[in-house]
Amino acid sequence: MLKKKQIREAEIPTASQADLAFLLLLFFLVSTVIDIDTGLGLTLPEYVPPEEQVTVKVDPDRMAAVLVNEQGDVLIDGEIVSLFQIKNLLKPRIMSKVELPLNKKLIVSLKTDRKTVYNQYIAALDQIKLAFFEARDEVSEARFGRKFKDLSTEQQEVIKDAVPIIISLAEPEQVK
Repeated sequence: MLKKKQIREAEIPTASQADLAFLLLLFFLVSTVIDIDTGLGLTLPEYVPPEEQVTVKVDPDRMAAVLVNEQGDVLIDGEIVSLFQIKNLLKPRIMSKVELPLNKKLIVSLKTDRKTVYNQYIAALDQIKLAFFEARDEVSEARFGRKFKDLSTEQQEVIKDAVPIIISLAEPEQVK
């Protein structure tokens, strides 16, 4: 009897597939850039026990109260304004205090409701900081003929003394 010749089926060698998978995994792990969120660059005050706290009387002319409620409505000194008008309303007040000593500079108080959307809070804070930055640019242009970022370190310190960023982040009130 004649034996029938067996036909071998074609096979794909799979012995090295695990090695390839691990090499690809390693490649993507090494080559992927992971975005690290650094958060907000805020300097928080040190904790002072209530019995050691000192109340300082501040002239109401130095204060600009910015309030943001849970619907995202913004009030500046009792007037309802748009979120993006904050910068335009605060900048003239900041500029009016440039030539005054440090204890007469404008203090901007930002206060929110406990249910205020976080993005609204950050947008309001950004608008306040933008008002200070634009005021610094205007003062540097007037004094040195260049924008704040283009000044030397000594010149920047002079401008920082003339236009200090003073923002008070008030604690949100409890909603009943």
